[in-house]
Amino acid sequence: MFSFIGDVSAAIASSYNYDGGGAAAAAFWAIYAIFIFVFAVGGYVLSALFLMKIFEKAGVEGKWRAWVPYYNLMIFFKLGDVSPWLVFASLLTWIPVLGWLVGIGFAIVAVLAAWRVGLKLQKDSVWVILYVFLSLVWLGINAFDKSRWNPNIAPASWANNGFLADRTVWQGIPVQPRPAAGPGYGAPQGYGAPQGYAPPAPQGYAPPAQPGYAPPAQPGYAPPAAPSAPSAPGVPPAAPSTPPAAPQVPPAPPAAPPAAPPVPPTNPTQPPA
Repeated sequence: MFSFIGDVSAAIASSYNYDGGGAAAAAFWAIYAIFIFVFAVGGYVLSALFLMKIFEKAGVEGKWRAWVPYYNLMIFFKLGDVSPWLVFASLLTWIPVLGWLVGIGFAIVAVLAAWRVGLKLQKDSVWVILYVFLSLVWLGINAFDKSRWNPNIAPASWANNGFLADRTVWQGIPVQPRPAAGPGYGAPQGYGAPQGYAPPAPQGYAPPAQPGYAPPAQPGYAPPAAPSAPSAPGVPPAAPSTPPAAPQVPPAPPAAPPAAPPVPPTNPTQPPA
């Protein structure tokens, strides 16, 4: 760091005479370079720390991802439903004229990503204004407040756009919900209730009907058939459909009882009869 400051001071002093004015200007620019360097390093450390906390809320695995330049911004774009490859467009900002246009477009895409990330962190759309003017403050608030990550919001309006939409799948980074087909939905204005899967209403259990007991038919008394109407004169009566029952045969008379045994004589002297 000190060698860098010395090189800057030497380069500035070489462009001036070694009089009092040149030395004062060299000292001023050296202090300015130190301030810019410290401010840039401190701002990067704070932003990486805040991104690490936001990534933890979003379920990103590995804290080291928030400290890698460009890669941490690519993850931020992915969480904001924007293609992470648009981050490399910032490398074209050094081109004259074209760099201004690329820089403006890149800033707009970053604001869109921050808007979507804010919605998933339970922030209303108006919070994106703070990101536009004080992005570091916006990151700090979303990193350390009590908000929770909620990915179940309506997909972004550019969800089916081939240029802006994110279709990458990276290990360790949750995949954000996207519509399966059809035109993209309008993004909600502010945080609302999660629009996730609604389970069907439970239906009570209906037990099957138990078969009732049917008692057997009891043999009852069958009344005799009614007599048929008398036939017209000269017409023989119709034969009965049921033949008459056979006459009952009287039982045979009982056989003669056997003869009584002879009575033994009362007087043993008399011969038997």
